Amino acid sequence: METGVTGADVSGATTTTISLSVKFSGRTIPITNLSPDSTIKDLKALLQPLTNVLPRGQKLISKGKLLVDAMTLRESEITNGAKIMLMASQGLHQGDGPILKQAQSRPISRDNNADRSDKGKAKKAAVDKNRLERWKATGVIGLSECNLKAIPEEVWADSRTSARVLDLSNNVIQEVPALIGCMNSLQKILLDSNDISDDSVSWEALKSLKSLTVLSLNQNRLTRLSSDLGWLPSLRQLHVANNMLSSLPSELRYLPKLEVLKVNNNRITTIPPWIGDLISLIEVDLSSNLLSDLPETFCNLHNLKSLSLSNNGLKSLPSSLFKMCLMLTRLDLHNTEITMDILRQIEGWENFDERRRLKQQKKLDFRVVGSAAFDEGADKS
Repeated sequence: METGVTGADVSGATTTTISLSVKFSGRTIPITNLSPDSTIKDLKALLQPLTNVLPRGQKLISKGKLLVDAMTLRESEITNGAKIMLMASQGLHQGDGPILKQAQSRPISRDNNADRSDKGKAKKAAVDKNRLERWKATGVIGLSECNLKAIPEEVWADSRTSARVLDLSNNVIQEVPALIGCMNSLQKILLDSNDISDDSVSWEALKSLKSLTVLSLNQNRLTRLSSDLGWLPSLRQLHVANNMLSSLPSELRYLPKLEVLKVNNNRITTIPPWIGDLISLIEVDLSSNLLSDLPETFCNLHNLKSLSLSNNGLKSLPSSLFKMCLMLTRLDLHNTEITMDILRQIEGWENFDERRRLKQQKKLDFRVVGSAAFDEGADKS
């Protein structure tokens, strides 16, 4: 494909800034007000949030020539009005983005006499008497993969006072009404893989659930989280992966017992400094977002054991992360800009690396010992 310069300034006057366009994936991205002394590496950094392609995965081509990172626009003969082609290396995208539900796992009907016109239609199921009794006896309301579009009225009946677990995952539920606030004994709410949007949840009603420890809303259509989540004093796990979130509400800082925070596969660009207030955090998954850095307050998470940061545009880590987070044994940095050379320069890296290796060795040892226990030739006396 021809990628020549068009619209260049030929008047002889010196151009103080350069505007150019980048063709990528069938669209044209305008870039304005660049200095002629900006490097190709600078240009790639500007393109990163616009294309979700990491700089090291970008190949920029002008006039059939591959542009070199260290060279300036002037040296690369990039003039005002230039058109540049961007080619992306496979696997070097940051923020894979929300995994939008195209199809869901559903129980397969084997009834050949079923009315085909009803196939695939969501329903508001009637709940049989045996299931109601089981709910009351166990405290577990299990309605996953029932092709429900709405929560059955029976859920809000007698079982609501004793229910501990509400599992409505893998349906097409579109609304969580205020009645959920009456289920005072709830400890877990599982709403993964539904059709829930920002305004279809009665967030304020959730504030009444003082015993709630797990809230899972993975793979829905959320673009923001409500500030009301900060009123859940017992919450230990918050799962909101595979949505379209661009930020986290500051009220999450008031969750003193939060241990697991999973917000991977969203569109989050910044982690605010208040993340350091969540001192009970043990596991954090921020992979596949649009992050370029982390706040230094991350180092306050002294109980942190697992940190997933893959598929982001990160170039560095908080300077005291390894020194202060002495429980950290798992760190995933795949498809980021952070190299081993960068890691080795961070204070405390050696100790972290030793902890990581010891943990891996313990896993191997456990497997060996575990398999030996089932050895039929072992002494059983």
